[in-house]
This record gives sequence, C-alpha cells and structure tokens, in this order.
Amino acid sequence: MDDVHTGGCACGAVRFVVRGPLGDVGACHCSQCRRQTGLYYATTNVADGHLDWEGLDVMTRYRSSPEADRGFCSVCGSALYWKADGSEETSLMAGAFDQPSGLKIAYHIFCADKADFYEIEDGLPQFAQSNS
Repeated sequence: MDDVHTGGCACGAVRFVVRGPLGDVGACHCSQCRRQTGLYYATTNVADGHLDWEGLDVMTRYRSSPEADRGFCSVCGSALYWKADGSEETSLMAGAFDQPSGLKIAYHIFCADKADFYEIEDGLPQFAQSNS
C-alpha cells in the first residue's frame, strides 16, 4: 500500500503509522479544543483498522465528554487524538504527522464557540456546530 503516513508526539515516546488514505482536515473551534491546544484542534479521521500505535504505555486517555475521549502523551503532554464512543475512526491531530503530510484544512466546526482573539478568514466552509 502506497499511502503510509507516520507521526507522533513531541518527545517521540508515542508514535503512530497510518496505512491508508487520510480524510479531510477539520478545524474544531469548540471551547474544549481551544482549552486543550490554545487555538483550535485540527484533525483528520483515520479508519481504526489502518492505524497502529507504538508507546501505548505512556499514552493517557482523558474522558472529555460523555461521548468521547482524547489521547495525549503522558511524558510531553502532546495532544494526539479525539475519538467518539463506538466510532471505527480516530481523529488524529493534523500537526502530529511527520512532514510533509499533504494535509489541508477543508472546513471549520463549532465556530459559534470560537475564541474572540482571532478570525476565520480562509474562505472555507464554517459550521456553527458539527458538520454532520
């Protein structure tokens, strides 16, 4: 398979390999994502069957809402993913991919919750809540 993408946390303790296509990047501007990253959470959805992890012993999960959790490296604190309960996909942080990633932001969600210190001016679709 030609589509192989790698990435990981800032310190290298957690790494991942995606064997297969990457989805569009969505930028989430909700208050949870903003508080975790300082701006917004840009992710691409990956089928769980195409995703392999290394360093799971130092990955920590945080139950961020009744329907989802987030994963991060317990060594360096890097945010790595968001995952809805029962989903067969994981939303991997776009910035965690080794470069060049070939990823591009395609849309913005939860724009009604975005912070007041920036504007979204890239002309891409914006949704007040989710795009689904």
